[in-house]
Amino acid sequence: MSFDFKEILTTFMVLFAVIDIIGNIPIIIDLRKKAGHIQSGKASIIAGVIMIVFLFLGESILTLIGIDVHSFAVAGAFILFFIALEMILGITLYKQEEGAAMNASVFPLAFPLIAGPGSLTTLLSLKSEFHTENIIIAIVINVIVIFVVLKTSSRIERMIGQNGIGIVRKVFGVVLLAIAVKLFTSNIKFLL
Repeated sequence: MSFDFKEILTTFMVLFAVIDIIGNIPIIIDLRKKAGHIQSGKASIIAGVIMIVFLFLGESILTLIGIDVHSFAVAGAFILFFIALEMILGITLYKQEEGAAMNASVFPLAFPLIAGPGSLTTLLSLKSEFHTENIIIAIVINVIVIFVVLKTSSRIERMIGQNGIGIVRKVFGVVLLAIAVKLFTSNIKFLL
């Protein structure tokens, strides 16, 4: 066990930026209007469980299909790069599929909005660089933050406004872009 506050903070920031729960407040509010009610606790716990399970089983799944962690980390760096571009430039590269009848707390909120392709890829990419116990702590902290944001989403939107949400999104986009570059450079050398 090697708990490292710096690793926990870095991993938390990366996941927080990828999940982009603050930037998703308008989507959450829209879901709340459509579905009538969102179970914040249920959505947070399901997303956390999906992320932790993928953290442990994701590598086995990759091995089963013949992909090494460094290749996956490089692919993850590309995904982070494109997510960062979306956040910074305000464009949409990833189109979310529309669900028919849905329980908004599970789909699309817990998956794929919170524990989606970006966060799952990020977890395996982070696993190649950080200790698992630090990643789990970062996931738990993120789940707590997600729960609080889901519970108070309408208040947060009123407090920071559309401009505030836009600024937060762009700042985390730049952080995410830098992390994507670091992830790419630290893993590409294993493939060359």
